[in-house]
Amino acid sequence: MKKLTKLSAIITLLFSMGLQAQDRQLSIIPQPLELEQKQGAYILHEKSIIQFDDSDAELTALAELFAQGLFERTGIRPQLASPRSVKTANTLTLQLTSDTLGDEGYRLTVSEDGITARAAKANGLFYAIQSIYQLLPIGESANKGVAIPAVEIMDKPRFGWRGLMLDVGRYFYSVDYIKKYIDYLAMHKMNVFHWHLVEDHGWRIEIKSYPKLTDVSAWRPSTNFQRGSYINHNPHGGYYSHEDVREVVAYAQSRYVTVVPEIELPGHVLSALVAYPELSCTGGPFEIPEQWAIQQDIYCAGNEQVFTFLESVLSEVVELFPSEIIHIGGDEAPKDRWKACPKCQQRIKDEGLKDEHELQSYFITRIEKFLNSKGKRIIGWDEILEGGLAPNAAVMSWRGIKGGIEAARMHHPVVMSPTTHMYFDYFQGEPYHEPNAIGGHLPLRKVYSYEPLPEELTPEEQQYIMGVQGNVWGEYIHSPDKCDYMTYPRGAALAEIAWSAMKHKDWEDFIRRLEDQYLRYEQVGINYAKSAYQVYFEVEDDVAGKKSAVTLKTDSYQPEIYYTVDGSEPSLDSPKYHGPFEVAEYTTVRAATFKDGKRVSPASVRSMVRFEKTE
Repeated sequence: MKKLTKLSAIITLLFSMGLQAQDRQLSIIPQPLELEQKQGAYILHEKSIIQFDDSDAELTALAELFAQGLFERTGIRPQLASPRSVKTANTLTLQLTSDTLGDEGYRLTVSEDGITARAAKANGLFYAIQSIYQLLPIGESANKGVAIPAVEIMDKPRFGWRGLMLDVGRYFYSVDYIKKYIDYLAMHKMNVFHWHLVEDHGWRIEIKSYPKLTDVSAWRPSTNFQRGSYINHNPHGGYYSHEDVREVVAYAQSRYVTVVPEIELPGHVLSALVAYPELSCTGGPFEIPEQWAIQQDIYCAGNEQVFTFLESVLSEVVELFPSEIIHIGGDEAPKDRWKACPKCQQRIKDEGLKDEHELQSYFITRIEKFLNSKGKRIIGWDEILEGGLAPNAAVMSWRGIKGGIEAARMHHPVVMSPTTHMYFDYFQGEPYHEPNAIGGHLPLRKVYSYEPLPEELTPEEQQYIMGVQGNVWGEYIHSPDKCDYMTYPRGAALAEIAWSAMKHKDWEDFIRRLEDQYLRYEQVGINYAKSAYQVYFEVEDDVAGKKSAVTLKTDSYQPEIYYTVDGSEPSLDSPKYHGPFEVAEYTTVRAATFKDGKRVSPASVRSMVRFEKTE
């Protein structure tokens, strides 16, 4: 009788968990192509089994990663088994099968009987697993099992290039943090890690044929740590050995992320010229600069030693990185030294070039031919269009979208990465509430508003848009915590732009789903920005009436905003915002966002100026 009572209690508990799961609103980011929530739930428990073809080494590694991921999130580690050894219900099945959803698409079925993820490639199964993680309840006890709501999902990405760049040239990050950065990227179904390894202020990759690049070029005596002449005189530096690079690349491959290295040329290379001044137009000597700024000294385009050097460097790089694409920079290369350099002017004459812009095109094209001979293709910032685009080059459009449009019309591949929407080193909230940033204002709502396919292009030309990328430049980002802060949640908006179908773009639903995503960030240790909770003001001035209509907004879901007009700090005892209100001149409005009875933003402040009548 006791056994029946206990069994009845367990059945009742599991039924209750299933009902709770199906009542939950789902919050998957990026939004899947098709999602239908069903009745019931699958209960993950200690005897759950991950079933897969264990004769496939890639599937075996993926199943092990899945089991570890579930354990980290729930405390439950399912057993691993092949279909040959187990024939049972209540399994989590990873299955490769022919499909029409491409290499990264997947189909996911969750029911009371089990979970099945099917895909044509293991990439797709990996993304199905990321969706499963987002179906898990957050913060619930796993003592009696974890209820995963029943769903049917069919999903595939909109773009093939879904990237994030990290600038390690200005600030060096450890291998451990680079792995975390890749983890966070992969959990959002992004698939390109653009590793910016070379800068005026630091060379970050070991090149065995040129040891001074790590002995000398990887180190600097000081750092410009905020805008203006604020210098931290502590030495800074570091580099990644060949072993480090192989470790990072292998780690990324296990998460279906391609590592694209960037070896800057012909500019942003003062760190290399400090070690090897003979590669410059003037011969030096040089020092790594204290201040952030574009440097005048670049590689000498008329010196054959430069191409010998770069071919040796790139030969080592292509051996380390399996990526088909190598980023060669090409941006912000001043031509002053070339104009004054006899060797560069002789090169222009000998090659029948018109000017220094065509000399840069010659430089880039020569490097492209070398990398093509190694089985690689190049991508560069949109300045590589100047003077003529190298024959097989792809373009990363950062100075707005004009360069991307031009390259697509020439039928060259393009990654859209404009400063207006994709530079995550910009302020994301009210600057007086934010840590140091390089400038600009890029709130979450503006990132999410971006559309990578320019209307100016025809449907045929739009096919050359490979995808979209966010960039994290390191001038004023000097710690892993701050890097997290600047990247997320804007990285989640980028992920949805890159993955989800345009028809599913829905700002209100996105910020609703972000509320759960914030909890997941806390779960995995991402120091995300809470700037989306900050209040911002929209004000309509009535000059004649000497008053203003004030609208309060945030980038969060259904915010509870409290405000004051008497100079006091907002609290739960202050007026609650329900819609636009009027204030007279000289009034100072303070407003803050609250959640679950606690303030979750600093107080934003706006003072209404006196309205002067103009003739």
